[in-house]
Amino acid sequence: MTKIKDFQPGVLNNLSYDLPAGLVVFLVALPLCLGIALASGAPLFAGLIAGLVGGIVVGLLSGSEISVSGPAAGLAVIVATAIQNLGSFRVFLLAVAISGLLQILIGYLRAGVFGNYVPNSVIKGMLAAIGVVIILKQIPHALGRDADYEGDFDFFTTMAGTSNTLLDIVKAVYSASPMAVMITIISLTILLLWEQPFLQRFRFFKLAPAPLFVVLAGVLLNEICREMFSGYDLRAEDGHLVTMPVAVSLRDFFGQFTVPDWSAWNNRQVYLTAGTLAVVGSIETLLSIEASDKLDTYRRISNTNRELKAQGVGNLISGLIGGLPITSVIVRSSANAYAGARTRMSAIVHGMLLLICIMLIPALLNKIPLASLAAILLVIGYKLTRIGLYQKMYKSGMDQFLPFIITVLAIVFTDLLTGITIGLVIGIFFVIRTNHHSSITMVSQEKYYMVRFNKDLSFVNKNELKEKLMTIPGDSNVIIDGTRAIYIDSDIYDVIVDFEQNAKFRNIEVELKHFYSKSQNYRRGGVQDGKL
Repeated sequence: MTKIKDFQPGVLNNLSYDLPAGLVVFLVALPLCLGIALASGAPLFAGLIAGLVGGIVVGLLSGSEISVSGPAAGLAVIVATAIQNLGSFRVFLLAVAISGLLQILIGYLRAGVFGNYVPNSVIKGMLAAIGVVIILKQIPHALGRDADYEGDFDFFTTMAGTSNTLLDIVKAVYSASPMAVMITIISLTILLLWEQPFLQRFRFFKLAPAPLFVVLAGVLLNEICREMFSGYDLRAEDGHLVTMPVAVSLRDFFGQFTVPDWSAWNNRQVYLTAGTLAVVGSIETLLSIEASDKLDTYRRISNTNRELKAQGVGNLISGLIGGLPITSVIVRSSANAYAGARTRMSAIVHGMLLLICIMLIPALLNKIPLASLAAILLVIGYKLTRIGLYQKMYKSGMDQFLPFIITVLAIVFTDLLTGITIGLVIGIFFVIRTNHHSSITMVSQEKYYMVRFNKDLSFVNKNELKEKLMTIPGDSNVIIDGTRAIYIDSDIYDVIVDFEQNAKFRNIEVELKHFYSKSQNYRRGGVQDGKL
């Protein structure tokens, strides 16, 4: 197990960890970039541009050491709709560039604190849900059914709109490809054995990344099958291999970059799209950053405002050269964390590998079976949603477990942002419920009552206070003690004032102790603490 004292600041001191981690993220990110571009109705190369910009540019500027950015599946529907509504991909690029400027502004407005208000149970639920989604979506690829695209995280629909996630798994089982199953089994065996203590004793297995050998084994097995058992191999035309654009020359490569259509600068729809991308992308980034910090071995706290600015610069550049919108992505980030990354250099390495490989060896990358990559993602998914996490959350009590499990189910059966919203609402409900416990106590002896505020009170305590005051009978003496409260909301003052007015008609004598002057927004003319 890695110890805090093992960490040494500096890029060079951590290269032995960051280089292999960057390679793992590259292998995971490559098909996801292509799949998300396909799901968005954009050119495939646009997904790769977003991936390399997210790695290199955002990686250099990021406020997080573990987070990795790139095109996000959560924005695929928004992107596809926007391209259709705006009429062309080049007009959409203008909206992406403008959204980057808006994100930079959001960062300077210090909106990064939003992530701090998401309960930990919801964040843990998000991580577990992402793990479940990864597993469910990768099982068909592991069995050789590649009808659905990589990067699709929608439970109910696929590209054809005629299936759902569970039906895809059933169809995959009935139509399993022997070659894909063999590659998956061998890949999983390599990944699981690689982490065993008896192998980790050797320096080679500590330094060499297992996913690289998984990919090499998958390519080798498929090529052997192609030569010896033609017809049983996995072929690109059937969608079983990575499929990326192949440029025949350097000029052809740079010809795949696209610039925005500047003539659409006065199109109102462009700015509405830019605003939507900026807000949704920022929310998804903040949630991902919060989750990434939970995965960081060294528990470093990311500068979220700096991250929003970095994302803004990344989106500005991505839009200017033909890329999709960028966010921090939890799938890549979790792969990065579990691969042993220590600094932002791993994200930069993944971006550099994307750039180098799509320039120099795209044809070689197109030989990688999706089954090999599915095996890598299956292991990552399991680590995110391991059984022990559910047991731990259950033992933490219903206040923690219910927001957690509801978030998991909501994300799995809807999408990331919808699921988080549902989980957040449930989480806030339990926060309010917990806040009621011991916030106000009331004791009595004969006709004497003491109402004591045990902590600061806000509008969420209004109902509880009303209910307690309503139980006080007439002809009583009541002391309301605010000694332990530093701040009392104006709504609470109003409840007390109403009670005081009503007390006159019920022969109730009210005494206030250390109550008033605890809210800057409240002024009670001339009356101080004491008897009325």
